[in-house]
Amino acid sequence: MAIDTSAPSTIEAPRSKRPATRSTNWEKWGWIYMRGSGVLLVVLIFAHLFTNLIAGQGGVKAIDFAFVGGKWSNPFWQIWDTLLLWLALIHGSNGMRTIVNDYVANQTLRKVMLVALLVSSVVLILLGTLVIYTFSPCPAGALPSDLPSFCPAQ
Repeated sequence: MAIDTSAPSTIEAPRSKRPATRSTNWEKWGWIYMRGSGVLLVVLIFAHLFTNLIAGQGGVKAIDFAFVGGKWSNPFWQIWDTLLLWLALIHGSNGMRTIVNDYVANQTLRKVMLVALLVSSVVLILLGTLVIYTFSPCPAGALPSDLPSFCPAQ
């Protein structure tokens, strides 16, 4: 079978109108981040599942308000869950950004979708982090009937 070399092959021009000479290659760093965060997320997720479902010795039925309250009273688990939250949201958002850039041809729609993705990601990261660090299972001034059984009497 012979290959036809008479017709020149062409490569489509990239959609980006930016000049090719930029000082920082953000796509390369995004690619590297996706690989690094993916490996780290696998470790974080499996350790999270192991500690919550197997080492907790009660399975999923043992995960309740008291379990989360006890876990988040330890700064180690706060940092662990914050790292898990941030890496997962940024990793997922970067993947969605790549999909939007690859498949949305309309420039205006692409910009709207990327801004919506950025805003939703920032809001979720801020709210999730706020919940992790301000969570108090025994808030001061709460009625004793509203508090879980493990809270000390006030």
